[in-house]
Amino acid sequence: MIPEKVQKVLSAHNLQAIEFEEGSTSTAEAAAQKLGVTVSQIAKSLLFLGKDKRFYLVICSGTSRVISSKLKGIIGVKSRMANADETLKATGFLPGGVCPFGIEGIDILIDEELKRYSTIYPAAGTNSSGVPMTFEQLQHITGGRVCNLTQPIEGN
Repeated sequence: MIPEKVQKVLSAHNLQAIEFEEGSTSTAEAAAQKLGVTVSQIAKSLLFLGKDKRFYLVICSGTSRVISSKLKGIIGVKSRMANADETLKATGFLPGGVCPFGIEGIDILIDEELKRYSTIYPAAGTNSSGVPMTFEQLQHITGGRVCNLTQPIEGN
């Protein structure tokens, strides 16, 4: 079931989440298979904790990895991936279902690589959902800053 805070955002922008059985979209690969799209169209949301004690949500392609030096260049401090407890506490979402909707007090950074796709699919706050949308919709709804943060994962 889509969390209420996420559903409010989706409804306000005339977007509809696609839902599957529990746990079926917890990785970019699994989400792409369920949605019938390429892994690169999955907009995965990764939470980082900076040395400044602030959280940063990076949204990037399912076939990309965040380059720590690029992230440091944008945020100004070293950072690390948040653990599961930190992620749940900061976002209200568990890893595998983190979404960029209904997030407050966290800087959102959107990797420019996602611009390449006419439709991208972020999670809707569960490990069994995806939301078809455009890059422009994602940027507008989240207020995220577009940055160059990633490189392709080997083999993709």
